[in-house]
Amino acid sequence: MTLFLVFIPGNARGQEAFWEVLPIRPFNFDVMLRQQTFAPDDREIGIQAGITALRYGNLEVRSTYQFFSIHTQEFKTDQHSVFLNPRWNNFIDILDFPKGMPINRLIRHVLFGPLEDRAVPYAGLLGGAVMPGPGHHSLGHLYGGQIGVRFPVARGLSVDMGLQYTQYGVDFRGEGGQAQQWVFLTGFRF
Repeated sequence: MTLFLVFIPGNARGQEAFWEVLPIRPFNFDVMLRQQTFAPDDREIGIQAGITALRYGNLEVRSTYQFFSIHTQEFKTDQHSVFLNPRWNNFIDILDFPKGMPINRLIRHVLFGPLEDRAVPYAGLLGGAVMPGPGHHSLGHLYGGQIGVRFPVARGLSVDMGLQYTQYGVDFRGEGGQAQQWVFLTGFRF
């Protein structure tokens, strides 16, 4: 966390940064559904909800709960995860040089086109715990990272798209192991 504090430039909009504890907003709710009928025949359901627990300028720490369930003809497994998600919003703005044509403006223009001034790119880390479903009593760890962008579309409403990688310890059918997951998330933030 202190690594982020060392490299954060001043607020790009000229506003004074201050600590906000439990600002709650933005809060999010995401749903993931997948049904596959061949190789293997399975169904996955994921639900994720989170709030902002702490904010300081372009830094925010989000607290998230995630439910993930897999159902096949042979087995069913449910997992509950709770994790913290420290994020650095507008991290591209650290490249605010040279004066004539700053690198961050060029990157924003290439990536976001006409929405370059509205886009809020972010990079974040994930860390927390996984609690397997009934019958499994071990508590696993979860860690990973994410990168994404949030587009404000109206007052208090934005569209969020991100790529998230997680690795977590899980107890499945009596055996412990490491699972890795790449997820593309898109959702609304209020």
